[in-house]
Amino acid sequence: MEKNLKHFKEGIFSLNTRRFGKIAEIMIKKLYDLHDSKDNAYDLIDNDGNKVEVKFSTVLKKSSSSIEEDNILESIFEANIENRVLSYAMIKEYLFDSNIQQIKTKEFDVLYYGCFFEDRVMICKIEANKIPNDPDIMYSNKQHRGNDGEGQFHINNKTIDYHVEEYLEDWIMYEELLKLFED
Repeated sequence: MEKNLKHFKEGIFSLNTRRFGKIAEIMIKKLYDLHDSKDNAYDLIDNDGNKVEVKFSTVLKKSSSSIEEDNILESIFEANIENRVLSYAMIKEYLFDSNIQQIKTKEFDVLYYGCFFEDRVMICKIEANKIPNDPDIMYSNKQHRGNDGEGQFHINNKTIDYHVEEYLEDWIMYEELLKLFED
């Protein structure tokens, strides 16, 4: 089981963005008994007919330097997941910045969002209309030049306590997540 759990976590942190997003979506669907959407504008639907969007990010240490010609190899070798992944207990020791992006608040009613730490997953939940109106979330509707109705916010050392205090829905350990996916 321990080896399976190690490979399970390594695999999650190694997935590309789209595949990682699908893992988070299936997790939320199974945990909260949600249903697949028949509309590409949002991910899931709840039993009350609310449109549900799912956005998660991995938590990795911020790089200590930018990539330059004189440090390119060092930067590449230090970039592996094993060197950068953070447990929840380590967030006061290292800088991190998890971007919750491509949020189109007009397309859904409820957002499940959060962070995959090395040791657990933080699951938060917020109503779509609260996102742009809560100044402590620091939502920016300027994700891309010329975008319309799409934005982002960051969970980092400065904002994580607020998200935990105000919007935390649940914590899930990887043992529980593995079991959820096995069932």
